[in-house]
Amino acid sequence: MADVRIPSADEELLADCVVQTFRSHGPGGQNVDKRETAVRIRHCPTGIVVTCQRERSQLQNKRIALERLRRKLEALLQPDPPRIPTTVPRGVRKRLLADKKRRGAQKRLRKKPDIDEE
Repeated sequence: MADVRIPSADEELLADCVVQTFRSHGPGGQNVDKRETAVRIRHCPTGIVVTCQRERSQLQNKRIALERLRRKLEALLQPDPPRIPTTVPRGVRKRLLADKKRRGAQKRLRKKPDIDEE
């Protein structure tokens, strides 16, 4: 996702997004029961979805959702930390081999006995 850039202005960022409003739930009384105060923002280039229904005002929820979207986009642009290669410790290797021998012995006991009639 190296080609994704984060616009500095909210209007430019919203131009790449689909904004939906819906009825919130929880505290807020009749205001949240009757009005669409909750906001869902979907960033089209990346598919990231952010919702906010914390405040009673749609405008405040939209600002909070935009801040969350910016944080998620910045986290997306951060490179993954380099992997530090490690080896399996000697004790773990011994334990794995012992378990493998035990399983093999169990499976050998399940086989039909080999009867040689001479």
